[in-house]
Amino acid sequence: MLKWKVDNSWTLFLDRDGVINERLENDYVKSQQEFKFISGSDDAIVSLSKIFGWVFVVTNQQGIGKGLMTESNLYEIHRLMEQTIEAKGGKISKVYYAPGMSSPDNYMRKPKPGMALLAQRQHKGVDFNKSIMVGDTDTDIIFGSKLGMKTVRIFSEGEVVKVIADITIGSLKEINNYLEI
Repeated sequence: MLKWKVDNSWTLFLDRDGVINERLENDYVKSQQEFKFISGSDDAIVSLSKIFGWVFVVTNQQGIGKGLMTESNLYEIHRLMEQTIEAKGGKISKVYYAPGMSSPDNYMRKPKPGMALLAQRQHKGVDFNKSIMVGDTDTDIIFGSKLGMKTVRIFSEGEVVKVIADITIGSLKEINNYLEI
């Protein structure tokens, strides 16, 4: 079993849909009413935010690019997520999102590194070699791997896995089992 010696000099990057909240089948979470935490993910973030120096959410949100929702809708969803975590004593340092459509030129969308590099520029001390990326898709794992991060895959039924993460777990609440604090 891998054990990573994590302390407050480390950074945690979290995908949103399928890691923090329930993914909607063939749809996007477009409102606060559609946003539902995966069981235990909110408590896991509270716990993890007390260990890691920074906790960032990095999420592709092309529902905006498709015109299915607005950035204002997304802001309200993220505010609900952040307020829920804060009310329980935790903190999400910042949410980064890529609103554009998937294309080879879109530098912000995972697996491209734009969101992580922006986080590093805005938060001095972020070291990708002391970072963990948690996601549920190959693009999340590629994103973390290309930057030198440790990678954790949240296994989802039906997801075709072509890229292997450092570890695979069933939910965010299991990650503490792999941290040596």
